Amino acid sequence: MDLDLMLVVVLALSLLIGVSLGVLGGGGSILTVPILVYVAGMDPKEAIAASLFVVGVTSAAGAVSHARGGRVRWRTGLLFGAAGLVGAFLGGMLGGHLPGELLLVAFALMMVATSIAMIRGRKVDESKKHAELPVFRVLLDGLVVGLVTGLVGAGGGFLVVPALALLGGLPMAVAVGTSLLVIAMKSLGGLAGYLSSVHLDWSLVIAVTVAAVVGSVLGGRLAGRIPEAALRKGFGWFVLVMGGFVLVQQAPDDLVVPILGVMAGLALAAAACWAFVESCPLRRSSPVERTPAHA
Repeated sequence: MDLDLMLVVVLALSLLIGVSLGVLGGGGSILTVPILVYVAGMDPKEAIAASLFVVGVTSAAGAVSHARGGRVRWRTGLLFGAAGLVGAFLGGMLGGHLPGELLLVAFALMMVATSIAMIRGRKVDESKKHAELPVFRVLLDGLVVGLVTGLVGAGGGFLVVPALALLGGLPMAVAVGTSLLVIAMKSLGGLAGYLSSVHLDWSLVIAVTVAAVVGSVLGGRLAGRIPEAALRKGFGWFVLVMGGFVLVQQAPDDLVVPILGVMAGLALAAAACWAFVESCPLRRSSPVERTPAHA
């Protein structure tokens, strides 16, 4: 691909990263790493480190808009974020010394798990909507989520938002806004861990970041105007396909056909479950609050 065309494609796709963060409070790193590896041609470790910077800055920009609208729970977010920053730093240091191929496989598995969680949706306990999470629970969840995020550069929003909305019972709009604060802090920790062993092309990283921030502004304007459940499920299926693509790309040649066969079988099973099984978990209807538009 011509270098100029590649840059245009990367920047255009980077807009989607920001839109995803602005609308859903997550999904940025799920898109960033494949874009940087397979379109921009980055080394996997560099792509993971770069994604942490891109998503961190974009999340911080989005968190400002949510904070103005009163949709950030500061105590929970700062505690969760501080623990996540420590975990992400440790994960980033560890990831910098692991083979890039192994990290991409782990990343693809995270994509698959994330996509399933998105497709199924989540329930919010109305009885705990306005409760603060216990400090120990916040710190433990933040540390574990941060470690995973720092290691593979993924799982930020789509681990944090469920932790805040499902486990903590925060309203969805508040969970999304608070998650952006947490993601910004965790991404900083993960990036610091990776920079001890990885060097980045900062001109490309900053260009991608600017495009993603613009996308987050657009996503903020779209938030609340698109049915969130439908958007989340559609994005979930897209992430599932992307995860399968990364797995196939990293698989030995003699395993490509079996992996494709397994994926096709799972897809058919999921379709059959959705169409014919009334209690299929993929059809679960969750009472999820819509995210209002940014102020």
